[in-house]
Amino acid sequence: KIYDPFSAQIAALSVIRFTDLLLEMEGKADLSLAEHAQFSRLVREKEIHAEKVKHEIRVIWGDYFKEPQIEKFPDIHKLVHKIMLAGSASKQHVDRTKALELLTLVNRFAERFWETKDVKVKRTTCPYPPSEEVVYPEL
Repeated sequence: KIYDPFSAQIAALSVIRFTDLLLEMEGKADLSLAEHAQFSRLVREKEIHAEKVKHEIRVIWGDYFKEPQIEKFPDIHKLVHKIMLAGSASKQHVDRTKALELLTLVNRFAERFWETKDVKVKRTTCPYPPSEEVVYPEL
C-alpha cells in the first residue's frame, strides 16, 4: 500500500537514456559484433522500462485512485490512457520525441498524484543522464 510514481519516472528517464544511446549508434557505418549485441541489449532494456512505466502507472491508477481522487481529477482516465499509448510508442520506436512525451505525461500524472495527497511538488532536472526535468514532492 505504498504508492509513489517515482518508479515510473525513473523508468521513463531510462527509456530516454536508452533511446539516446541507440541513436548514438545510428550514425555508425558498420557495427562490430559487440556493438550489435549492445544494440540488442539497449533495445530490450528500452522496451522493458517502457513496459515498467505502464505497469507502475496502471497499479497506482487502479489501486490508489478512488472516487475522491477521480472527482478531483476527472481527466485521470484519459491521462492514463495517453501514458499507455506513449509507453507503447516508446517500445515500438527509437524516437527521443516519443520518449520525452512519455516522461511529460508521467510527470503530469505525478503532479496529480501528489496533489491528491496535498503535497506540493517542484520540478528539477535529474542529476544524471538524460538530465531531463522531473516532478519531485516537496517534503
